[in-house]
Amino acid sequence: MDCMRTHVRLLLLAVQFYTRLPVPAWVGYSEELLNQATVYFPLVGWLVGGVAAGVFMGARWLFHNDDVALLLSMVASILLTGAFHEDGFADVCDGFGGGWTQDKILAIMKDSRLGTYGAAGLGLLLAGKFLALRGLPAAAVAPALLLAHPLSRATALTCIFSHRYARANEAGKAKPVAKKMRPGELAAGLLLGALPLFGYATWLHRPAVLLLVVPLAVAKTTLARYFQRWIGGYTGDCLGAIQQVAEVSCYLSLLAGFAWKFI
Repeated sequence: MDCMRTHVRLLLLAVQFYTRLPVPAWVGYSEELLNQATVYFPLVGWLVGGVAAGVFMGARWLFHNDDVALLLSMVASILLTGAFHEDGFADVCDGFGGGWTQDKILAIMKDSRLGTYGAAGLGLLLAGKFLALRGLPAAAVAPALLLAHPLSRATALTCIFSHRYARANEAGKAKPVAKKMRPGELAAGLLLGALPLFGYATWLHRPAVLLLVVPLAVAKTTLARYFQRWIGGYTGDCLGAIQQVAEVSCYLSLLAGFAWKFI
């Protein structure tokens, strides 16, 4: 029972950190436990993807308009997470767009103000999500949301495992989860992120759907190497950027799969 209670607390800590949802007071807050709760990051993606898919299906039934339903589902996911990862992506655009040294890049990313690079990047990112989802068959949108949110968060986990935290001597929003993950923790997180993908491939009887992990691996490797070269590792904003790029990569890959009839 104590083990079960500990894991429930870890899951609720992850929900508390990565979303705006309230959790029971007994959960409290602990940086040490939050570091252990990182393994449940993809499971939070199940929650966010489920809410986004539910809003899409409900709004589509209510308004009979796919565009409105898509927009409302995106609004729901942003409200649920407080734009946590979108903010990180925008900060990365500002930092790497406007900075030419490690110190300057890190300083710009720490600035709460939104700059030109961040605004442009965020606008293109949201437009990319909308248009990619809009291009899918309507029946595939909800599954796409249920796949992309866990998978993209699992992709971000791999950066925590493979790279070092660039703000080791500073406070930052990734600091509580910046300790290296053990291989077993990474494996558990990846399994949680990939379970919806396995289920979807089985449901469709299309094992080619599993190839969705390839563009995710390419996106993560490319971004992580870029971050390593310029700032010597990752920050919380970098993890947010990886999650967002991985999410869009999922939608675009599914769109290509349907267009070329691999799915």
